[in-house]
Amino acid sequence: MSQPEHSAPNGRNPLFIFFGFALLGAAAVLLIFGGDLFSRSEQEVVTLDEIPTFGTPVTSAAAPILSGLGGLEVGAAAPNFIANDLDGNPIELSELAGQPVILNFWATWCAPCRIEMPELQATYETYQDDDLIILAVNRQETPDIIRPYFYDEMQLTFTPLIDESGLVANLYGILVMPTTYFINSEGMITAIHRGPLTESQLDGYLSFTIPDQS
Repeated sequence: MSQPEHSAPNGRNPLFIFFGFALLGAAAVLLIFGGDLFSRSEQEVVTLDEIPTFGTPVTSAAAPILSGLGGLEVGAAAPNFIANDLDGNPIELSELAGQPVILNFWATWCAPCRIEMPELQATYETYQDDDLIILAVNRQETPDIIRPYFYDEMQLTFTPLIDESGLVANLYGILVMPTTYFINSEGMITAIHRGPLTESQLDGYLSFTIPDQS
C-alpha cells in the first residue's frame, strides 16, 4: 500500500517560501545600499581645519577591509597604504605628506575610466607646479595588461599603482569605477567623486585640495 505524499505545514509550498525570503532580502539590500550601488557620481567638498596623522600602511591580506557603503567620508584622514608602481617601486601614501594627491581607482576594461584619463592627464600637467601627485590605482589587473594601456595607448605620465589583490580598493570601499579621492597635503580627504570626471569638476575639487586654489 503506497504512502500518502506529505505537504508542507498549512499547505504552503517550500519553494514559494524560499523565493519569498529571497525577495525580502533583495528588497532590504536595495533599501539600505541602493543609493551607493546605483549612484553615478557624488560630489562632497569641505574646507578642513584639523591636521591628521597617517595610520599604519596596508600591505598584506590581513589588512582591515572597510565597508564601501559610507566607510570613508569627506573630512576623514586618508587610510595609509603601500602599493608598487609598474617598475616594482613601493609607494607609501604617508610619504607623500605635504603634497596634494588625487587617488583614482580604475581598470583597463572600464569605459568611463578611459573617458576621464585625458582629463586627469591635463590636470596633472596644469597643477604640476603645485606639487600635485596623481596615483592611478589599477584594480586587480597585471602589469602586462596595465603597461601598454597606460603608457602606449593612453600616453599618461602620472603614476600607475598595482592593486592586484584588491586590498587598496577594499580599504577605500570602492564599489564603482572610476572612483576618485582628493587628499590635501595634510592627508585629509577633501572630496570623493564616483564616476568619470570633467575638467571643470577637477578644477572645482582641487580648489579645496590645493590651498592656493581656494
